[in-house]
Amino acid sequence: MTEQSPQMEGAPLIAPSSTDHPLYEQVVEACRSVYDPEIPVNIYDLGLIYTVDITPESDVKIIMTLTAPGCPVAGEMPGWIVDAIDPIGGVKSVDVELVWDPPRGMDMMSDEARLELGFM
Repeated sequence: MTEQSPQMEGAPLIAPSSTDHPLYEQVVEACRSVYDPEIPVNIYDLGLIYTVDITPESDVKIIMTLTAPGCPVAGEMPGWIVDAIDPIGGVKSVDVELVWDPPRGMDMMSDEARLELGFM
């Protein structure tokens, strides 16, 4: 089973996540431990994580975006994600790629994030 990542019409396809990998849930929970310092919701529920790709060798690749191109923590957040995922037993390596296409939209947030931010 794979989770389809966000795709806007005409935008390049973001690869689906490796939901069937045994480490997937642990990696997602690690992503949920990372917060944008200006928003009281974790980056996963904010819809900033587009893809969690885990190879059979347990190399993890995260494809993500930020709330805005000028985000003040743009240079730091990928490292925070690596620091959160790296300690998971069995993870061989972690790579985080920032992308701006497709652009992030409010529809990418989880229901929990919308509720927390007062959008529901």
